[in-house]
Amino acid sequence: MGEFWPVPDVLAYLAGSWRVARAVRDLTSGAEGRFTGTTTFSPLDDGGLLHHESGTFTWQGVPRPAERTLRFLPGPGSSPGTADVRFADGRPFHDLDLTSGHHVADHPCVADLYRGEFTVRDQDHWRTVWRVGGPAKDLVLTTDYAREG
Repeated sequence: MGEFWPVPDVLAYLAGSWRVARAVRDLTSGAEGRFTGTTTFSPLDDGGLLHHESGTFTWQGVPRPAERTLRFLPGPGSSPGTADVRFADGRPFHDLDLTSGHHVADHPCVADLYRGEFTVRDQDHWRTVWRVGGPAKDLVLTTDYAREG
């Protein structure tokens, strides 16, 4: 499968700053949006990483500032290739295992299901594709990350 780049230590791989480009498509309405900005993974006291994303989200031609914060904590067991991803308030979001360079994670949210596919291309590039489906949502969010510096 030469298209994936295995990651033996996910927290070490993610640490630092990344340029972010995200395309958002509403499959029901056909509306499209775009986010551009940066994501910084900085050390937490507990050995994990604080993920802070900030930039501009443009939806239907209207730009707005946008940001989010997540916590990437060491995964269960002894594998440094895994992480436990949580929202800023500590609620669980999804698991992450990049030891093969590819991972699929689910996050149920009320009546919607978020399914994320994570693909590592090389030491400086990775991608997520989130498919969001439910009674009120039918979205695809594709995010490309490129290491800064």
